[in-house]
Amino acid sequence: MKNLLNFEYACIHGTYWMGYGIVSSFASVFLLGRGYSNTEIGVILAVANILAVVIQPFTADLADRSKRFSVIGISQIMTIIMMIMTVGLFALEGKSAALSVNFVMLIAWHTAVQPLVNSLSFKLSDCGVPINFGIARSMGSLSYSVLMAVLGTLVERHGIMVLPISAELVMAMMAASLLMTKLQYDKTKAARRLNAAADGGSAERQPAPAAEEEINLLEFIRRNRMFFLANLGVIGLYFSNSVMNNYLMQIVESVGGDSEDMGRILSLMAFLEIPTLICFDKLRSKFSCQFLLKVAAIGFTIKILICHLAGSVAMILAAQMFQLIAFGLFLPAMVHFIDEMMSKGEAVKGQSVFTMMVTVTTMLSSLAGGAILDISGAKMLTLVSLLATAAGAVIIIATVDRIKK
Repeated sequence: MKNLLNFEYACIHGTYWMGYGIVSSFASVFLLGRGYSNTEIGVILAVANILAVVIQPFTADLADRSKRFSVIGISQIMTIIMMIMTVGLFALEGKSAALSVNFVMLIAWHTAVQPLVNSLSFKLSDCGVPINFGIARSMGSLSYSVLMAVLGTLVERHGIMVLPISAELVMAMMAASLLMTKLQYDKTKAARRLNAAADGGSAERQPAPAAEEEINLLEFIRRNRMFFLANLGVIGLYFSNSVMNNYLMQIVESVGGDSEDMGRILSLMAFLEIPTLICFDKLRSKFSCQFLLKVAAIGFTIKILICHLAGSVAMILAAQMFQLIAFGLFLPAMVHFIDEMMSKGEAVKGQSVFTMMVTVTTMLSSLAGGAILDISGAKMLTLVSLLATAAGAVIIIATVDRIKK
C-alpha cells in the first residue's frame, strides 16, 4: 500500500506538469499561431495569473477548513472544469475575445491547482503512509521532460492543434490519477482503523492532539511577516524562470532556433531537475532547508546570466545545467521549509502564499516581457530578468535564516 500510494501521487505530479507544459510553456506558440502579438500574449498571461491569485486563497481556505470537500475532491472538480475549458481551444478559431477569455480561465484554473497538488503529500500522510514529495515531483519533471522532447517536433510538423488534443488527453489522465489516489487513500485509512481496533483501540485511547486554531489568509500573513518578506524575494527570483517558460520561443528565435529547439531546451531543463528532486531527502538530512534555498537562489542567478550572454541555441542549452541547483533544488526545499515552519492548520496557506508569489511573478513577467520583446527585443528581456533575479536572490539570502517556527 505504501508504494502504491506513492506511485499514484507521483502520477498526479506527472500529469499535472505535463498539463503545465502544454497550457503554459507552449502558450506563446499557440497564441502566436492564432495571430496574437507578444504584447497581447503578455496581457493574456498576466490577466490569467491575476485571476489565479484571486482563486488560490479561496481553494486553500476551503481545503484547510472544509469538512465536506477534501484536497483530492477539490482537485478532481477543478480538473474536470479544465477539461471542459480545453474544448474551447478546439471550437474557437483565430484571434477573438472568446478565445482570450477561454485561455485566461484555463491557465488561471490550472495554476490554482498547484498548491493543492503540493500540499496533498502531507494530507496523504495522515493515513500513516510516508509520502516522498521529492520522488513524486521528480516524476512531474520526468513526464514534462519526455513530453517537451516530442511536443516541439509535433507542433513543428503538424501545427498548433496538437496542443489542445494533448491537453485533453493529459487532463483525463490526471482525473484518473486523482480518482485512483482517493480510492487507495480511503482503503489505506480504513485498514489502519481496523488494525487499531484489532490492537484493542490503543490508537483511540491516546491523547488527542490539540486543535489547530483556524485563521484566515490576512491573519496568517500578519503572524508570519518574515516568511511573507522572503516570499517577496520569490517574485524577483522566479522572474527569469517565468520569462524562460513564457517567452522561450522568442528567446530561442533570437539566436536562430525554432519550436523544435525550444522543446529540446524545455525537455533538458526539466530532466536536470530530476537528480536533485530524487536525492532531496538525502540533501535535507545533511543541510538545512535555509542553506539549500540560498544555494538555489545563486543557481537561478547564474543560469539567467549565461542565457543573457548566449549567442546560440547551444549556449542556452548549456545554461540549463544550473537547473540542477536552481528550480530543481528550490521547489522541494521551499515546500519542506514551509511544512517545517508552519503549524498543521497553516500548512496549505503557507503553500498558497508561496504559489501566489510565483503567480504574481508570472503576471509581472508576462506584462513586462511581452512589451519589452516588442519594443527592445530578447536581449533586453534577459537583462531585465537577470537584474530582477539577482535582487530576489539577495532578499532570499537575507531573510530565510530569520524565519522562526
